[in-house]
Amino acid sequence: MPTHLSRRALIRGITTATAVATLATGLAACGGDSEAVTRTDATGTVTVGRLSNGAAKETALKVSEVKSIRAELPASVRRSGKLVIGVGALPSGSAPLNFVGSDQKTLTGSEPDLGRLVAAVLGLEPEIRNSTWENLFVGVDSGKVDVAFSNVTVTEERKRKYEFASYRKDNLAFEVLKKNPWNFDGDYENLAGKTVSVGAGTNQEKILLEWKAKLAKEGKKLTVKYFPDQNATNLALSSGKIDAFLGPNPAVAYRARQTANTPSATRNAGTFSGAGETLQGLIAATAKKDSGLAKPLADALDHLIENGQYGKWLAAYGLSNESVAKSEVNPPGLPLDNS
Repeated sequence: MPTHLSRRALIRGITTATAVATLATGLAACGGDSEAVTRTDATGTVTVGRLSNGAAKETALKVSEVKSIRAELPASVRRSGKLVIGVGALPSGSAPLNFVGSDQKTLTGSEPDLGRLVAAVLGLEPEIRNSTWENLFVGVDSGKVDVAFSNVTVTEERKRKYEFASYRKDNLAFEVLKKNPWNFDGDYENLAGKTVSVGAGTNQEKILLEWKAKLAKEGKKLTVKYFPDQNATNLALSSGKIDAFLGPNPAVAYRARQTANTPSATRNAGTFSGAGETLQGLIAATAKKDSGLAKPLADALDHLIENGQYGKWLAAYGLSNESVAKSEVNPPGLPLDNS
């Protein structure tokens, strides 16, 4: 995983901020593609947050097959009896999204867990295939993988090759010390006088520098600082050298959970769409275009939303602030000139 990431790297959800996930070290030894089968138990229960080592609250959720939604699936998928779910977590994963659990072998995280919940609604056995980010899309293109649950942002460029069923907002977040009363209210002007750290070469840097330029025109100052890695950023935050860090919301949620009982406890001080102020970015289940999977996937997700399992899944991973009211098939994505 690179230390500083491009716009493309942010979109895929693998960022500098998530490199702090020491839980994920076991993934590095896996090499290229790896496969792991996870099962819904005999009572129809999917347990999310298993082996998460504190990244999530283990939660058992009852999920029943919905035959009317299963009937929407392409015949070939129904006949196979399984849903092959791609996760692009190699080589090092990113908590709380996808990482090797405390047993040092089982892939866990919010993304594979949601895939398992969706498979249960469809009456299919979930088969999780873990690979590098690049091979994730190769797997979908080739038909080796039915659907990717891997923090994939919807973009207009990707819609040329893939179809989507959205399930989470793509948000950035400001991380501050828990004792700091400041909150970001969505207006760049309340950043005046603040010192904020951000990863170089990321989308959040682009947004932050635009705000800095606007404030400068108004005679106000926003100081932007850079550090070589996340550990250095965390130290700067805990020591008061910076007021806040701007990074991906899931990573901020993860660190807030991990630091909760420490003197340097942090919290989320406000979110902002990763697509900017004019469009809410969305994370979506990703299947090959014209595969016929987007509609049943969206209906399965809506079933989980309506029956409460979706909300409990988000809460288990501290991601409730990324909830959506419904799953959309091929929603508007980041425009071609920004994706």
